[in-house]
Amino acid sequence: MVDTERNYRDILNMHVDVTSYPDATEKVAKWADEGLPKYVCAANVHMVMESHDDPDFNEVVNKADLVTPDGVPLVWALKLLGVQEASRVYGPDLTLHVCKMAAEKAIPIGLYGGTISSLEAFDEFLNRNYSGIQIACKIAPPFRPLTPEEDVQYVNEINASGTRILFVGIGCPKQEKWMADHKDKLNAVMLGVGAAFDFHTGRVRQAPSWMQQNGLEWLFRFFMEPKRLWKRYAKHNPRFVVLFLKQILFSKERG
Repeated sequence: MVDTERNYRDILNMHVDVTSYPDATEKVAKWADEGLPKYVCAANVHMVMESHDDPDFNEVVNKADLVTPDGVPLVWALKLLGVQEASRVYGPDLTLHVCKMAAEKAIPIGLYGGTISSLEAFDEFLNRNYSGIQIACKIAPPFRPLTPEEDVQYVNEINASGTRILFVGIGCPKQEKWMADHKDKLNAVMLGVGAAFDFHTGRVRQAPSWMQQNGLEWLFRFFMEPKRLWKRYAKHNPRFVVLFLKQILFSKERG
């Protein structure tokens, strides 16, 4: 079913919604109240380029019910596409907005991803900051493909727990594919939140706010993990700039 009220723009053929923290949080609350299985992606340049390079992944993201502009370059891209009111909706910050709402409305949440110790630390963080929050389940899946039996076990555990909002932190593009695969199996709204569990417990450092505001978060992360991230940024960032400029120029020529 197509959401005719959805407001998005295509960035390299990937949907990115025009939204805000209040708007996204309200949507998640409504879906959770109604018991609707939905999934939300927090998009950055990495996701756009994974979508550009992989048609199957493009379909996964474009079937999401909400795709927030997590990365500042995507906010700039939306503005260049004529959306002057575009603002960043950063996955880790959206996590806190949704947790606050869930605590106020007594909506049970679940955590999927990370390690047992990181989930325990995030549990403590949430209980310290959001009085009355209901954390119905905490699952740290193994860092390998699940067996069919394990997958069924986790699905049953999540559904039996009464979780209505599930935060999925297993990294892009794995978490987006997992959410798409489980949309019809889980009775919950799913949010792909990447490293949010570790960010909020101080296990992984976040970029200073001035770097985030100026689109330099990728540079901070590169210096933190150069061996793991240099190939990703060398491959994706320059191509994103070139391809998006081509999109803008082509759209102006057609206009």
